[in-house]
Amino acid sequence: MAEVQEINDLRTLANYRLLWNSLLEETPNASFHHTFEWLENFWRHDGSDKRLRVLIVRVAGQAVGILPLCVIERRHRLGTLDVLTYPLDNWASFYGPIGKNQTATLMAAMRYLASTPRDWDQIDLGWTDVDAVDHGRTRNAMRLAGLAADSQLQDETSVIDLAAFTNGEEYLASLSKKTRHELRRHERRVSEFGEVTFERHRPGPRREGGGDERWDLYDECEQIASTSWQSASTTGNTLSDREYVGFFRDCHAAAARQGMVDMALLRLAGKPVAFWYGYQHQGRLIGMRMGYDPSTPVGGVGNVLLKRLIADSIARGDQHLDMGVGGEQYKLRLRTGSKSIYHITHTPTLAVRPQMVRAARWLKQQIAAVV
Repeated sequence: MAEVQEINDLRTLANYRLLWNSLLEETPNASFHHTFEWLENFWRHDGSDKRLRVLIVRVAGQAVGILPLCVIERRHRLGTLDVLTYPLDNWASFYGPIGKNQTATLMAAMRYLASTPRDWDQIDLGWTDVDAVDHGRTRNAMRLAGLAADSQLQDETSVIDLAAFTNGEEYLASLSKKTRHELRRHERRVSEFGEVTFERHRPGPRREGGGDERWDLYDECEQIASTSWQSASTTGNTLSDREYVGFFRDCHAAAARQGMVDMALLRLAGKPVAFWYGYQHQGRLIGMRMGYDPSTPVGGVGNVLLKRLIADSIARGDQHLDMGVGGEQYKLRLRTGSKSIYHITHTPTLAVRPQMVRAARWLKQQIAAVV
């Protein structure tokens, strides 16, 4: 019989860091966002208006999984709802249980939530990779616990299947003729303005003697971000955003300690002109932010950076690159495919306001499908 332990504060949860780390190594398609360190930083910077609900599942006394959850307020035109969800808030494409025994974890967790006092108006487990990882487990676990569940498309992310290619030229050959021509033209054109160098930093974990943050490189990335066209954003779209700069830097330090940082810099005639910043784990890359200096005397430095980054990733044996959600043209041109992101929701039948919000969202999706 499965047992569930609920933890509601970060200090107590820190006692289970070693357990979390051991389960992380078995987690399918894990990323930095699945680590305890991610949750720790997310909570310290953005947890003041949220309620932490982390569920540790044990079977026969042995911990088999962790389901990190939190209750947040979501404002809708019809009112504010308390929503039980994952602690991610759109900082990555996918999330889910920690550990390999995801069916047992979800089944026990959903039964526990169904049988304990409700401090939420709705369960919304977004950022679910139904096709490659979840395979319907979350929806089935909810239903078997008596929680009627809906599965709806949340978004899609652009991806590059790096494992499909043996080298960068083979990848280029897979792109459209127009895109290939553009990338090669930019490479030639940029090189006319001076020596072009590409530097990438991907440290090993501190426990193995790595963990170097390379703050010099990070500061150069942040400086480029402050000059980019996105620099006026106040939504966390750049590394230099005043509201989020501390959060980004704390996450960088934590990811470097775990050996999960991945950042690249392109220099032209010795000057930093473009950067890419992301996280990596077990050959899977997540692009977080990128930018270029608009004062650079030649265009296309961002494309040159991406071309070299992808070729270098293939040479390193990386498997998969998630470029993130959004319909930017460079993503559409460079991707080899897309992955659907789903959210699995449960709305109590007799909860009037949540049901009204659910109906409004359903109607909006139906109208969008027709249009």
